Amino acid sequence: MREKIIIGSRESALAVLQSEMVREYITEQHPGLSVEILTMKTTGDRILDRTLDKVGGKGLFVKELDLALLDGRSQLSVHSLKDMPMEVPKNLPLLAFSKREDPRDVLVLPEGVKELDPSKPIGCSSLRRTLQLKELYPDMEVKSIRGNLQTRLRKLDSGEYSALILAAAGLKRMGFTERICRCFTPDEMIPAAGQGILAVQGIEGEDYGFLEGYCDRDAWIAGSAERAFVRYLNGGCSSPVAAYAEVEEDHLFLRGLYYNESDGTWKKGSIRGNVSDAETLGEELAENLRSSCQNENEGES
Repeated sequence: MREKIIIGSRESALAVLQSEMVREYITEQHPGLSVEILTMKTTGDRILDRTLDKVGGKGLFVKELDLALLDGRSQLSVHSLKDMPMEVPKNLPLLAFSKREDPRDVLVLPEGVKELDPSKPIGCSSLRRTLQLKELYPDMEVKSIRGNLQTRLRKLDSGEYSALILAAAGLKRMGFTERICRCFTPDEMIPAAGQGILAVQGIEGEDYGFLEGYCDRDAWIAGSAERAFVRYLNGGCSSPVAAYAEVEEDHLFLRGLYYNESDGTWKKGSIRGNVSDAETLGEELAENLRSSCQNENEGES
């Protein structure tokens, strides 16, 4: 085992905090091991004037971190699982998922404000959220917003937006729980696949015995089912698919949202099954929703 481990991380305060959470686990289990964090700005962090679907999707947040693993500058990368591409290179495997933080999406209002201002847009950077927001707030304009968490909150508080839709997990990890005004249930707004879970990624051939015990069973099962659903539909940042799984002992309940890009129709659904069939259930729900949408469209034509 190495005497020194370097963790690659995006340079945002939230990303560094999440990497520090993994570092803390490693150093608690192995006090003699030196663990450092190497921060870097990814392409996705640099391009802030366009929505992710216009500039290449989730891969823009991992490319630089992948290169650091490949050239030996780091031995681990820590990501928000929801930002990970659905296809991961075999030589850069996902090693472990953290225990899941609150997976829900939430409404955040400007400081001191109690209700939505209909004259200003809701800030939202996700097509998945935008689609579901139109059901919840049909009369509100939705406008794209990019940047790290603090930047978005600053834009909100300066009066540019009536509200933001953000992930509860990031707000809670950063100590902004009091900014949450409303939590959307998974039935109201299905979260992004992997939302609230940290993914630890490594490189093939490295000894990762120091991570033993870190991976959370339920998060691994749920995340695997959710990612299988999205992967089956070839979904990512350019398509507003959504998936959220709940695990209770040996049973799994998976919700999903399928969006037909050709005509804009979409459908939500769910499936239950055994945790041993997590990925199969994700694929089955994806196929069910896609077929159902296509059948309905053919019936109307």
